[in-house]
Amino acid sequence: MIRIFALIILLIPGVLAAFGIKLMRDMTFGILQAPFPYLWLQFLVGLLLFIGGLAFVAGFIFHRDRKRNKVQTKFKK
Repeated sequence: MIRIFALIILLIPGVLAAFGIKLMRDMTFGILQAPFPYLWLQFLVGLLLFIGGLAFVAGFIFHRDRKRNKVQTKFKK
């Protein structure tokens, strides 16, 4: 049951990061999505979603590896 919760916790930021990539791609092709009045704002929100989702997933994996002593010595507590 704990692994299912961990998967759900990782799935939500992953979906947000994928949506951020979609927003940035749409801006590249000039497709304006509904809630955004400007293309540059759409790109900025997409970039923030992508970076936030990627940082969360990377931090989750780093925390898990640190608990299992699978990181370099300079990253150990």
